[in-house]
Amino acid sequence: MTNLILFVNSFLSYLLLFALIVVLVIVACVIGVKWRKSKDAKAALETTADTADGSTTA
Repeated sequence: MTNLILFVNSFLSYLLLFALIVVLVIVACVIGVKWRKSKDAKAALETTADTADGSTTA
């Protein structure tokens, strides 16, 4: 019985660690997508500003 309790305790500990890592990965992905969209929006604004004043960039 003691071995079962130790096993369950160890299993739950690793399960909690796994859940924490999964949450961190999800948060990192959400932040990455948000930053990428922000960068793309800035690039689009710069592109439209460049074409609006008649200048061309190569």
